[in-house]
Amino acid sequence: MATDLAKIASERGIKYFLISYTDLFGSQRAKLVPAAAIAGMQKNGAGFAGFATWLDLSPADPDMFAKPDPESLVQLPWKPEVGWLASDIWMDGKPVAQAPRVVLKRVVDEAAKLGLAMKCGVECEFFLINQDGTAIADPADTAAKPCYDQAALLRRYDVITEICDAMLSLGWEAYQNDHEDANGQFEMNWSYDHAMITADRHVFFKFMVKSIAEKHGLRATFMPKPFLGLTGSGCHSHVSVWKGEQNAFEDDNGELGVSQLGYHFIGGIIEHADALCALLNPTVNSYKRINAPRTLSGATWAPNTVTYTGNNRTHMVRIPEPGRFELRLADGATNPYLLQAGILAAGLDGIAKQTNPGPRLDINMYTEGHLVHDAKRLPLNLLDALRAFESSSTLNTALGEGFVSAYAKLKHAEWNEYAAHLTQWERQNTLDC
Repeated sequence: MATDLAKIASERGIKYFLISYTDLFGSQRAKLVPAAAIAGMQKNGAGFAGFATWLDLSPADPDMFAKPDPESLVQLPWKPEVGWLASDIWMDGKPVAQAPRVVLKRVVDEAAKLGLAMKCGVECEFFLINQDGTAIADPADTAAKPCYDQAALLRRYDVITEICDAMLSLGWEAYQNDHEDANGQFEMNWSYDHAMITADRHVFFKFMVKSIAEKHGLRATFMPKPFLGLTGSGCHSHVSVWKGEQNAFEDDNGELGVSQLGYHFIGGIIEHADALCALLNPTVNSYKRINAPRTLSGATWAPNTVTYTGNNRTHMVRIPEPGRFELRLADGATNPYLLQAGILAAGLDGIAKQTNPGPRLDINMYTEGHLVHDAKRLPLNLLDALRAFESSSTLNTALGEGFVSAYAKLKHAEWNEYAAHLTQWERQNTLDC
């Protein structure tokens, strides 16, 4: 029997629902619906004008309807009379092809046809900053190596524990929180799950962190590189693929405990890494993180070359233990649905083609990377990433040409807007050329 949202509202004291969807730029859009109207909304969806958000639609397009997924329901821990629902967007009786959650569903369904399901956990890094975004919020957080700084972590105890308590109450199995490598930067971890569940939780986590930070008079940002001298905010992804209850990546006889299928999946990630950057590193600012010079702490903790290794954090792909790998490429700006869709699409292509990831490199890429001459470099900017993305027939097919066309069009417009700005650096360095 389908989940009855009206009944749940009555049982849990929910007065309003946020029927929410995520657009191509990762922005969350919603309508606030009284519980008295939720039955109709559950059946037909909440109406939106598609042109009003980043979906590459026009004012001439008909209404689109966000149909909530009842299984995604989250009762806001800091405002329990409100329930949040992830939604799929429909128009003219069909899913909107470029809607990020629809794109992820498409790829998840393709994996299911092969009897496979991807599970993933994400490490979401963020900064707590002042209201105008010019500095970190804690003036005492000044250590040169602030990672795991106990005092700085405890100064933000009220914020961090409220977020963690919320995750625990939601059953996410939150298990650790820490001060990260940059001053003012934090990371909070919860248990991995199926790709769609993790994506929905990732979307909600970003909303929750920002909301609770605001409640405490602070501002939270997932911007990849808000401060040039400090380590940027990544979104490391821990990935495994399952056949039913069996981890198909795990093999006691495999190198580092990873199966041949797992290495083919990694091969797909290696092959498509430059194109994936358009999804995993989706902003102009993203490339100030993955192509950064050394930071105040001594390392960027971000890749700039397409390589893989064992338990070594200086590479793009790390295999820390049997049965899974960590992709260290994505940053805090990545759209949670497109992150999962991109990883899975590239990995499935690697499995289909039995792609060899090449030799593992067990070196420190930060000190010896210049000695590696046959590894691909990551794109230097968003434009290069978009060109690789558009030219990838694999991703065009897997993610859908409707999505690729819409996403690339809007991101090219963003790049052109950025390129049209005259910077102070240009004036200082070329005014007298």
